[in-house]
Amino acid sequence: MTVFGYDDAGHGGHAELAFRDVRVPASNLIAGEGEGFAIAQARLGPGRIHHCMRLVGLAERALELMCRRALSRVAFGRPLADQGVVRDWIAESRVRIEQLRLLILKTAWLMDTVGNQGAHTEVQAIKVATPATVEWILDKAIQAHGAAGVSQDFPLARWYASARTLRLADGPDEAHKNSLAKRELAKYRAR
Repeated sequence: MTVFGYDDAGHGGHAELAFRDVRVPASNLIAGEGEGFAIAQARLGPGRIHHCMRLVGLAERALELMCRRALSRVAFGRPLADQGVVRDWIAESRVRIEQLRLLILKTAWLMDTVGNQGAHTEVQAIKVATPATVEWILDKAIQAHGAAGVSQDFPLARWYASARTLRLADGPDEAHKNSLAKRELAKYRAR
């Protein structure tokens, strides 16, 4: 299966599987019957942190490409780096990357100290915030590159597709926001 038109075969790829009339012998069950969802959820927290850390690295690379392009490209008689809007993108990208780093670090620390359940809110927060923020940074890097930013000459379009895909993986943003809001509201309902 392609994702946003990209063949991801070099990274393990994506397959389409269909299960029909499948039975698992009781001796092959990992946990109790009906506990599969809980097992899957338990592994998602660390996996989400991993995805988010990788996206921060990707954002760093996008910011680097944006800075290099801003210094080398001339538009309207001066380098992009001398234009206020591009400087704003660069500054805002740095701020957003550092915010993500801190939220991800806090989440990892909580998982280490209080476990998956204790870090539930933060795991959902990074799952929502990181892909959307990195998408924004990539969008600005693409803008700085012009038409070349969406071509195969730079990795930005592929990275953008990858970041966008993570807003669907392990559950859509809307589901995580809904759960986050319920937890937040519960703090005030209990009073």
